[in-house]
Amino acid sequence: MLEYWRSTVGKKQFVAVTGAILVGYLILHMLGNLNSAFGPGADEARVDWYAHWLRTFGEPLLPRETILWVVRVVLLGALIVHITGIAQLVKRNREARPANFPAKRIGRSVESMAMLGTGILLLAFIIFHILQFTTLSIHVTPVEEGAVYANLYWVFQKWYFLAIYLAALVLVGMHLRHGIWSLFQTLGLDNPSRNQKLRHGATALVVILVIGFGSVPVLFFTDVLDPPREVALATILSGVFT
Repeated sequence: MLEYWRSTVGKKQFVAVTGAILVGYLILHMLGNLNSAFGPGADEARVDWYAHWLRTFGEPLLPRETILWVVRVVLLGALIVHITGIAQLVKRNREARPANFPAKRIGRSVESMAMLGTGILLLAFIIFHILQFTTLSIHVTPVEEGAVYANLYWVFQKWYFLAIYLAALVLVGMHLRHGIWSLFQTLGLDNPSRNQKLRHGATALVVILVIGFGSVPVLFFTDVLDPPREVALATILSGVFT
């Protein structure tokens, strides 16, 4: 396995497989986020229930959050292998170039030329996103453990957080559009008879992910989604007693 990893082909396939794992997680994460679109609910926001379910999945057979931590470890491992493989491949490619190698990029798309840059920016965004919604370390807006709907609501009342997340989605789209297509090529799934369909499929998946992720902050910012129940209740009471 170590010898396979050391080979260029092996590194590319490790990058492709770990990329597929990360894309799979993005699809599931988007579906989970869309629970926010059900609003605050009468008793509990659906997204809060979903977050609680993730933490208790596997009980009582397994301790609380066991499955969640397994998923986190797998994702962290996939991310580390993905980044390490790409960094070593880039280094290997640069070392293999002869002196005064021409810098022209004929026939390459903008997404393919920007893969390294978008990847670095996305890594920075992932760290920011974890600090804001997982560890709750960013306190610009009110945050409370377990109150996912309320946390999202307050964050996306701020235009600058909306701008940050939408800009990150543009980077996600650029990175994935080329990355998914490269995945098909690396794993030998491409074929002249179906390449066009694979390209269109990759583009369609990216569009779905960008719209799915982007719709949640936009719905909060535009007040299409109601405020958290405690805010709505306070507003009603203030109207009754004034």
